[in-house]
Amino acid sequence: MTVGFGGDGIKTEGRSLDTLAHLKKCIVKVKAETNYLAHALVIAIAKIKNDANYKSYRDGRKIGPIVQRLLEMTGNDLVWGGGIRELA
Repeated sequence: MTVGFGGDGIKTEGRSLDTLAHLKKCIVKVKAETNYLAHALVIAIAKIKNDANYKSYRDGRKIGPIVQRLLEMTGNDLVWGGGIRELA
């Protein structure tokens, strides 16, 4: 019987995010100057909903107006990140 510890065989300690992004396909590097959390949320929601613009959002295109609308609708300021309350 095989025994494992839940890893996928990729050693991550001491590697940069750029290196890890190439090794593991589920890591998305957010290309934003501000509101990193809001950008990440829009990208994640697009992935879950199979949005046709998902790839554009990942590449940093077409995402600005969507992020602004998200911030206006929620009334949250995510410039410095957020916690559970803001994410809910």
